[in-house]
Amino acid sequence: MNTEESLYTLRLAGDARDLRAAQRLRYRVFVEELGADGPLVDHAARLERDEFDGIFDHLLLVDNRRDPATLEDVVGAYRLLPSDRVLPGGRFYSEGEYDLTPLRDSGRKLLELGRSCIHPDHRGGTGMFHLWNALADYVLERGIEVLFGVASFHGTDVAPLTPALAYLHHHHLAPPALRVRAREDGYQRMDLLPEAALDRKAAMAATPALIKAYLRLGGFVGEGAFVDRAFNTTDVCLVMDTARMSERHRGYYTRGRG
Repeated sequence: MNTEESLYTLRLAGDARDLRAAQRLRYRVFVEELGADGPLVDHAARLERDEFDGIFDHLLLVDNRRDPATLEDVVGAYRLLPSDRVLPGGRFYSEGEYDLTPLRDSGRKLLELGRSCIHPDHRGGTGMFHLWNALADYVLERGIEVLFGVASFHGTDVAPLTPALAYLHHHHLAPPALRVRAREDGYQRMDLLPEAALDRKAAMAATPALIKAYLRLGGFVGEGAFVDRAFNTTDVCLVMDTARMSERHRGYYTRGRG
């Protein structure tokens, strides 16, 4: 293990303290940095939380140099919900924004991803790479076939997002069998520009790094974006079918795993 790797521990949250540490990081990123809010956000304790936290697994990137007692040791997080944990009559977080009928009807093993975040001090290094490797382990160990989840553009003004949304629609729209659709109460068309008018370089420059990472893995987007005014984001639903991943994509997803 090299020096940089030894700075981190990757594990699933094991108790209430771990969950609170993840929620503290989420508050730092989503509330303080991006301006999000929600009915269960605890501003006094600086915790970003919601009613789904109790049923998700929480994948944590822990900085071993930080004191766990401060709740500041978790510097990266991913929220994971396997479909076999969703009880009859229950729902995924994403169903507040998207109709997931095509995924539910597929009969395949699903994994919902969400609340992915990295502390600002750990961006640009290997933190996200470590999280992705741990996610690959989680997926392979559980035989997950389809990964999905909402990913966000900052802000609710669609005008500056138009090139990126249009590019996603024209070049990365999910096939019909996996094409979830944004719900009408927040629905935003993505085909805002004709394909001939698109500037790929400009569109990609306006696309968040996490979304571009999913696209490199062969990911697709659902039909329509969802404007989430409470969270101050414009969301797309990303879908990744592990069976459709090319060998190049698989190598990117699992490289570094022994």
